[in-house]
Amino acid sequence: MGLRYLADEVTSEDIIKKSRFITRLFPVDDPLAAKARIAQIRSQDYGARHHAYAMVIGADAAIQRSSDDGEPAGTAGVPMLEVLRREHVTDILAVCTRYFGGVLLGKGGLIRAYAGGVGDSLALARFWTAQHRLLLEVSVAASQAGRAENLLRNLAVLNGEVGIGQIAYGETTKLEVRLPPPQRDEVRMALAAGGIHAVIRDLGTITEHR
Repeated sequence: MGLRYLADEVTSEDIIKKSRFITRLFPVDDPLAAKARIAQIRSQDYGARHHAYAMVIGADAAIQRSSDDGEPAGTAGVPMLEVLRREHVTDILAVCTRYFGGVLLGKGGLIRAYAGGVGDSLALARFWTAQHRLLLEVSVAASQAGRAENLLRNLAVLNGEVGIGQIAYGETTKLEVRLPPPQRDEVRMALAAGGIHAVIRDLGTITEHR
């Protein structure tokens, strides 16, 4: 399953044994932005006792941090982080603000409250996924341009992962093709099977949001 990215900020709220839990999710792409968000929440909800948080950042989800912010060790930040990991999300910050209601919840109750707050917010959220595409330039003689274009468009119809971009017509026609990197050889073989002599040049990779 690919990593998912949060589209918009989300907030959910719950009252558990008189304690008020406000869980907010933010799209962030670096720890400094996350730190600024946490400071904003602390200032906004200055009367709250705890502002536990968890973050996952990076295209490979390599940056993962959490804080219990005064709750017993392992009862707030870590459970929140585990939910983010389980849901395969990245570039996200979760902050759960607790207004203490005077009733102790116990370790199990705290874990359920903080993890549940993140789960509830994720259930309300919209996400997009990052699809990495290889960008190819396919160059063919003008006499073969029509056949090459038809072949590539048919391939795109049959394989929804392949896309046709800009086409520059001329003595040598250049067609732009986007596809998952593992499918590069599929284009080459399809052109060869169609009797089309083509020069294929890699233009690098791009990231598409879906």
